[in-house]
Amino acid sequence: MADLPGTQGHTGESLLFLTDEQLRQGIEAMFFAYRGFTADPDRILSEMHYGRAHHRAVHFIHIVPGTTVNNLLSILGVTKQSLNRVLRTLIDDGLVESRIGRTDKRERHLFLTPDGRDLEHRLSDAQRARMRAAYRQAGPEAVVGFRKVLEAMMDPDLQRHYSGLREPR
Repeated sequence: MADLPGTQGHTGESLLFLTDEQLRQGIEAMFFAYRGFTADPDRILSEMHYGRAHHRAVHFIHIVPGTTVNNLLSILGVTKQSLNRVLRTLIDDGLVESRIGRTDKRERHLFLTPDGRDLEHRLSDAQRARMRAAYRQAGPEAVVGFRKVLEAMMDPDLQRHYSGLREPR
């Protein structure tokens, strides 16, 4: 397993006491990794004149088919006005369908259309390929460790959303 920059020869246990410089390097690595992680989907989205907000909406509507607008607002942490702008575009372009709730007529349930599922697959395939290559290079211990680090960085309310998404459907 490759050492983190500035941690040559240290065991995992000693990494619990990282220096400020090692933490800064980790923060910088995360910024650049995020740029790489979003670069491929950004290219696909830019062809359609969409942005990352559209990607996040499509992703979570795919993960939780029939999710309500309010649930999506909670997951994404955006304003209602901002989400409505994104959803209006996705609905008008035939990628998302909004259905009235069966029990509560005020609720709107969101589903991807076949074209929406195609877009979601293109976007997630690009990200899966990048993550798969990175995980192969880093090794199995790093995969588990990386997920643990990400989960530990989540705010408690986001951890609940994340855990809810991982439950079997």
